[in-house]
Amino acid sequence: MKQRPRPKGSVIAALDIGSSKIACFIARVVDDEGRFQVLGIGHQAAIGVKAGTVIDLAAAEASIRQTVHAAENMAADVIKGYPLREVIVNMPGVHGKSHNFNVEVHTLGHEVADTDIRRALSKAQDQAISSGRELIHTIPVGYSLDGNPNIRDPRGMVGHNLGVDIHLVTGDTPALRNFATCIEASHLDIAAMCLSPYAAGLSCLVDDEMDLGCTVIDMGGGVTSFAVFHGGAMVYADALPLGGQHVTSDIARGLTTSLADAERLKTLYGNAMATLADESEVIDVPIIGEDDRTHPNHVPRSLLVGIIQPRLEEILELTRARLNESGVGQMAGRRVVLTGGASQIPGLRDLAQLVLDKQVRLGRPIRINGLAEAVNGPAFATTAGLLTYVSERSHEIPAAVTAQAAPGSLWEQVKVWFKDNW
Repeated sequence: MKQRPRPKGSVIAALDIGSSKIACFIARVVDDEGRFQVLGIGHQAAIGVKAGTVIDLAAAEASIRQTVHAAENMAADVIKGYPLREVIVNMPGVHGKSHNFNVEVHTLGHEVADTDIRRALSKAQDQAISSGRELIHTIPVGYSLDGNPNIRDPRGMVGHNLGVDIHLVTGDTPALRNFATCIEASHLDIAAMCLSPYAAGLSCLVDDEMDLGCTVIDMGGGVTSFAVFHGGAMVYADALPLGGQHVTSDIARGLTTSLADAERLKTLYGNAMATLADESEVIDVPIIGEDDRTHPNHVPRSLLVGIIQPRLEEILELTRARLNESGVGQMAGRRVVLTGGASQIPGLRDLAQLVLDKQVRLGRPIRINGLAEAVNGPAFATTAGLLTYVSERSHEIPAAVTAQAAPGSLWEQVKVWFKDNW
């Protein structure tokens, strides 16, 4: 099922609200196929957000407003006459939950059409609705026809019973409403939400990785989220409330320095794997609360690495345990792609290969052309993926499924009733 592309010239913004930074891409549709050109970019440190949750509405609102304003200023000359109205927003992985359903609908020996698939998706949505949860994604991951499995695309095929395996993602309603409050205060409408690791995967994975099986691990400041792709679709997602900021906190405590200095030390000298040279290399660690830096605290670099490595190992081991418990091990394949700002710590790829026993690479946005070098790395994978999602996968938005599943005329309603009941 392919949705109609957005009209040429229309403007959309992707807003990625993270625990360490907030980023906004403003893009315009440049052709009839729905391809985007990024015109404006804004990003700044996140204030009022911790571990994927809004903890200060006023501060978060101000951070969002300033980020969007910076992107609007960059794009002002080009998008004149196309005021920004809608944004695609990420949903932090800690607020998402995966649900798998198998739904069967009757086709009465006729050719399977889009409407039959939409009826199955709508039926699954009805089963998944619960208080305190909002539907975010409705993703068909596999089909069967008259009991014959592993059908990739049943449209046009003839049968009596169509089975659809469906992956639904729901979000925690109170947490999402807090995000919505901050965004709407900036006079923006939320066009859709997309789970962070899903957006990162759409941005960074090549088609073969999506088809054959791959796990995306998106390591942010306060949350590490991960998604499994197989057969071209996301089949599982989960998250841990741990990320790069926890590494920074460990450094600050272990070396008795400030959080700002700990972040600087992590960036300049940090590594996920110990080397022989670490013992002989000495780094200068400012002491917390002391302005006089004439008596620096010299420590071997090995001490810093000895603090970083155990925390990263813990995050990777917990991720591995969650994946093993999920039952999607075979579909996950032997390929892992790391994204997110925290994934840029040197040596993390090698450490991940050891802990996860898989082939690991660092991901970057590959599906949007013309991104500036500064925002074309792992830290902006989710932001870029939000644009890819609305361009290629907006038919997975639950509201779109519901609207398209409803039959129009009275005769169409009668036919659907007969299919479902006879």
